[in-house]
Amino acid sequence: MHVTGTVPQPAPAPQEIPAAPTPATEPAGSPGRHARHFGLPVATALVMGNIIGGGIFLLPASVAPYGTISLVAFGVLTVGAIALALVFGRLAERHPDTGGPYVYAREAFGDFAGFLAAWAYWITTWVSNAALAVAAVGYLDVLIPVGGHRWTACLAALALQWLPALANFAGTRYVGAVQLVSTVLKFAPLLLVAVGGLFFFDADNLGPFRASGGSAIGAVSASAAILLFSYLGVESAAVSAGEVKDARRNVGRASVIGTVGAALVYLLGTLSVFGTVAHDRLVKSTAPFSDAVNAMFGGSWGGWAVALAALVSMTGCLNGWTLLSAQTPYAAARDGLFPAAFARRRRGVPTVGVGVTVVLASLLTVYNYTSGSARVFEILVLVTTFTATVPYLLATAAQLFHLVSGRRERVNRARLVRDAVVASVAAAFSIWLVAGAGYAAVYQGVLFLFAGILVYAVLAARRQRARTAA
Repeated sequence: MHVTGTVPQPAPAPQEIPAAPTPATEPAGSPGRHARHFGLPVATALVMGNIIGGGIFLLPASVAPYGTISLVAFGVLTVGAIALALVFGRLAERHPDTGGPYVYAREAFGDFAGFLAAWAYWITTWVSNAALAVAAVGYLDVLIPVGGHRWTACLAALALQWLPALANFAGTRYVGAVQLVSTVLKFAPLLLVAVGGLFFFDADNLGPFRASGGSAIGAVSASAAILLFSYLGVESAAVSAGEVKDARRNVGRASVIGTVGAALVYLLGTLSVFGTVAHDRLVKSTAPFSDAVNAMFGGSWGGWAVALAALVSMTGCLNGWTLLSAQTPYAAARDGLFPAAFARRRRGVPTVGVGVTVVLASLLTVYNYTSGSARVFEILVLVTTFTATVPYLLATAAQLFHLVSGRRERVNRARLVRDAVVASVAAAFSIWLVAGAGYAAVYQGVLFLFAGILVYAVLAARRQRARTAA
């Protein structure tokens, strides 16, 4: 499941009211010893860590009913995700500022479009964090029995959210360290299966190429619908561009390298599981990577090992998404499009944004465990699959706007055709994401966006009144 910015802005975004000043929580030019700018390795780890959460550990079984043709869907989606990563890299060259899609949408289309991007992305992050924490409890239960009692499980889910939040409160120095370490720890076992499984590969386990019995296009589309949201997080470096060293170069590099790295792990991991676990067993498996480890090395310790890897993976993912959950509101608050409190920052981290986000995610988590039914919670999670695509579409639209506008200072003429093709592929990928969300998710997501319009109206009115009073 589901993490940029720029420096000089050649043409200010259209706005009628001056941007709100940023609260001075730290001396200018003195971020403190707990704040650090991310280099390329940490920025790449942020992208890879946020793309790969816990879903990878179930993916092979999820797509197995469609046969090995699902690997074709992986390839198609990877092309779309890389195109989106390239678009973020090109946009970050123009605007290497914290906020990513929010910055790009606002600069191209004005305050309202920027607000919609920030609002939709913010909803995506805190609802996704609650979902990640609840899912992580299932893996924790394999190691430490916590699922037997509702409140024990709830407290475990809350702890899994607050520990990454505390790392964020400690400063970007610690966020980067946790992200880098967790990414290394998560990829070690994944690569063990992805690469090691090739040595135990048995073609007889693969099953039919098209197991569903329908058309090839139908099978690719159906498996792609399951895989689509495995690439959410490609924007992570762009959203945190203000904290990335040499963002004009490194945001694009981190986005592409991180996306390609995640895609290789997805593809090789799924292929290895396909080749080590018999197809008829894989279709019914609830722990495909565990079954693959047990098939490769014997014994029954695969479940414990994979549960530990999944827990590390999801904790690292929570760490990265917690940072992203505060970055976009921070950028919007500096421009007066979010409450001013979100612009407060200490040790390189927007602490108010982190605090509000973790509290909202915690309340949603408690509601999940007290309601007695996960149905409402599941609907909210599905909504995020739609809201995440709103900033993607606005960002790709901003890139197309720059390319078509003909403004020479915004367009590299030597790369015009290539950039146009890449942006078109990224736009198609984003629209495909919307289609894959399903009718119910789009319907519910639009309601969330409409609620945001009311918030925008109140904030715009307050800004207008402040301007009039001045």
